[in-house]
Amino acid sequence: MTNREFADYLFPDCKEVAYYEEKYPNRNLKEGAMVTRFAPSPTGFVHMGSLFAAFISNQYAKQTGGVFYLRIEDTDQKRMVENGITGIINDLSAFDFDIKEDPIQGGKYGPYIQSERKEIYQAYVKKLIQEGKAYPCFCTEQELQDLRKMQEKNKERIGYYGAYAKYRNVDLEEAKKLIEQKVPYVIRLKSNGNFQNTIVLNDCIKGKVEFPENDMDIVLLKQDGLPTYHLAHVIDDHLMHTTHVIRGDEWVSSYPIHYDLFHTFGFPMPKYAHIAPLTKKENETVRKLSKRYDPECSITYYEKTGIPKEAVKLYLATLMNSNFEEWYSQNPDKTIDDFTFTFEKMAIGGSLFDLQKLESISKIYFSSLKAEEVYEKSLPYMKEYYPDFYHILKQNKEYSIQVFDIERGGERPRKDLSSYSDILKYHGYMFDEFFFQEPYKNVEEHYDTAILKEYLSVYKEESEEEWFQHLKECAEKCGYATNRKDYKLHPEEYKGNLNLFCEIIRVAITGMKDSPNLYYLLKLLGKERIEKRFQSFIERN
Repeated sequence: MTNREFADYLFPDCKEVAYYEEKYPNRNLKEGAMVTRFAPSPTGFVHMGSLFAAFISNQYAKQTGGVFYLRIEDTDQKRMVENGITGIINDLSAFDFDIKEDPIQGGKYGPYIQSERKEIYQAYVKKLIQEGKAYPCFCTEQELQDLRKMQEKNKERIGYYGAYAKYRNVDLEEAKKLIEQKVPYVIRLKSNGNFQNTIVLNDCIKGKVEFPENDMDIVLLKQDGLPTYHLAHVIDDHLMHTTHVIRGDEWVSSYPIHYDLFHTFGFPMPKYAHIAPLTKKENETVRKLSKRYDPECSITYYEKTGIPKEAVKLYLATLMNSNFEEWYSQNPDKTIDDFTFTFEKMAIGGSLFDLQKLESISKIYFSSLKAEEVYEKSLPYMKEYYPDFYHILKQNKEYSIQVFDIERGGERPRKDLSSYSDILKYHGYMFDEFFFQEPYKNVEEHYDTAILKEYLSVYKEESEEEWFQHLKECAEKCGYATNRKDYKLHPEEYKGNLNLFCEIIRVAITGMKDSPNLYYLLKLLGKERIEKRFQSFIERN
């Protein structure tokens, strides 16, 4: 039996590979345009490391006028979770990536789910069998385990290669008989590699990395007829014309296998960029960010806490290129898409993921928004997580925008919000429905409330300058120093200074010691509501 006859026996209905080469032609893109992909397995939620990889691939494709597509690698059927594919697509959609092709919207290079491309992989494996470059292997799990134990005992390299590849030169007639007897088998690559030879990966991020050549007869097709990751990656990235494979650091060691496969098939190789892992500092040690132990690793964490996707992406940009943060601080009116990212500025070692830094960037992002934007962007979050407050905002749109607008403009806008949930914390007291639930739950001190009635008797709406002058006059009348020097020299002559006087008023109307400009708070509340809050505070004391 010839190799061609055996290939026809194994795959009688497969199309010729020429069919697929013609079906998936080169993409008509300008020179330098990158074709990148995000290719997750539907085995759980999209975590921060995956999001980072998708973000990087998206940005490079976008800035070069290329294509970023989503491919689902579901060939490991045992590890799939229910609604895993839908979950991935929804997670990515929430971050507004510019995905040109995916399993939902389709595209000219689909299907975009690997299990739906089974016939394609089998066609290319059939070609290898025709050329004597692949063969069926009937080794049982026990045989492979015994081989491993023997290699370990003899201190030899572990694997299925060379003289240890039992079925490498199997007689094709004998192989056919075993198949007809329903003996389980896989299809393996007949590697021509030499472990003593060296190959070089010119990684876009890491630079030059040397490896021994692959000589393992790796599995190409599993017993269920589906491909291994290695085979599917090579064929898919070839037919989809991926120019840059951007993936996690953990895949670096698999490069020799992929190099071997690309050359065995005669495919041009894409460029590779291996991303340093996201790490976390814990006490004095640094470890990899964990899906199991770190809640901030899940992107649902940001949805629930209300940290905007825009802020998360800004932070990922600082991790992607070390010079982005300085550029952004100098160009606050620009967007991520105005910055040109380069592989040269990407970290080779681990990238430290700092949640506090992310929250700090989120504060900068919030401070750049107009009050109307804060209002509109917060509504979907409030509707989902704080429906009572959502209805209050909807019913009081103009007033809400005025509240959010306090200290928002100018050269030094207030930076207190890092999430939509912070709106309740820092602005909720401006809404009576929330304020009077537990108005002074965080107030421990007891204040001189006698000043409140005195101040209310003189308060009126006026310019900020006039207001401040009358505030000082009232403070002096109540026994509080309005001159810092006088208070410092003779503190015993006063009940306190002007700061304390303002603090009493502030706590009475907000329940907090820190708040935006007191003048604007009073002006928005109006005298009637101020009086109601003053009375509540007096009763509390």
